[in-house]
Amino acid sequence: MSSDEPGCQAEACALQTCLNKNTYSPDKCNERVKQLYLCCQRFYKETDDKGESTACPMPRVVERWLKDHGGGAKSK
Repeated sequence: MSSDEPGCQAEACALQTCLNKNTYSPDKCNERVKQLYLCCQRFYKETDDKGESTACPMPRVVERWLKDHGGGAKSK
């Protein structure tokens, strides 16, 4: 991940662009949401859950979302 921008910022921006384009219809942006959460999972794994990014929810929220939506592997 780039050190000059917060972790997963590009994915968060892509999600925001999708939501703006689709008049805030999250169902049309499901793949972007998943990509953001997978990125956040990698980010937290790389930082031992100590990294901070305005683009990512807390680690336990990321893990729960991925568990509930059938994506990603456990980070620990």
